[in-house]
Amino acid sequence: MPITLPENLPAFDVLNREGVSVMSPERASRQDIRPLRIALLNLMPKKIQTENQFARLIGATPLQIDLSLIRMSEHQTRNTAAEHMETFYRPFAEVADSGEKFDGLIITGAPIEHLPFEEVTYWDELCQVFDWTQGHVQSTFGVCWGGMAMINHFHGVQKHILDHKAFGCFRHRNLCPTSPYLRGFSDDFVIPVSRWTEMKQAEIDTNPGLRTLLGSDEVGPCLVEDAGHRALYIFNHFEYDSDTLKQEYDRDVANGTPINVPMNYYPDDNPAMPPLNRWRSHAHLLYGNWINEMYQSTPYDLQEIGR
Repeated sequence: MPITLPENLPAFDVLNREGVSVMSPERASRQDIRPLRIALLNLMPKKIQTENQFARLIGATPLQIDLSLIRMSEHQTRNTAAEHMETFYRPFAEVADSGEKFDGLIITGAPIEHLPFEEVTYWDELCQVFDWTQGHVQSTFGVCWGGMAMINHFHGVQKHILDHKAFGCFRHRNLCPTSPYLRGFSDDFVIPVSRWTEMKQAEIDTNPGLRTLLGSDEVGPCLVEDAGHRALYIFNHFEYDSDTLKQEYDRDVANGTPINVPMNYYPDDNPAMPPLNRWRSHAHLLYGNWINEMYQSTPYDLQEIGR
């Protein structure tokens, strides 16, 4: 089944060329089925790239998905055309005022991890988003900085600055094979990592409402379930394209920013070689499992969410 996207959104043509089933809202309206309503709160600078990445993953399931794009109300992006933002995004304040509800919400990362949470210009509004999810979203997925911010807001877990960037593809272990979110997962696998901060497992363990599902001996906890808040927090990047780490590496090299070659990413760790994608199948498994669990638990009447 398809994901519903506006035909003039760049992701529509990108995914259609890749063989992902996409459908216009006009066509979807003629189907006698309620699609899952999933919103993407996009905090990343490269909005279109991030839209493509997440639409690709949530559009690969047998269910019809209606994707809504949300932005912070006052924060203005400098990396995406204003016309694109005006055409496809709604400010969170407008969404909140409307009273509408969603089956799922993805909150992306943001390149501001060096800042204390309270110094982020839109922190107060983001906390409103977190609280709003409890009455208006069936399941929330916080990604990288977005996940760190949400686990901090609800549980006080702190992020810690690393002495060097965790950058590359790192092996992770399946810590909870019976979790429905990990159906089909191998015992170990690689995930792209790109961050200057970490969450510590010992601090997560002090919260009885949290359960770590995926972790790494090298880069720490990765995927944490917060059943009480109907949320998942992932600190790494299953959604990355094959060349996303390359883009980040090439950017830093061009800017003269000290950066190591991303570990275990290029063949023989040689950046002259094209990188290999070794995480794609598990990325689709995780987001497919998330959507399936959401589908099993969400009420047919959206207005029942949060009651």
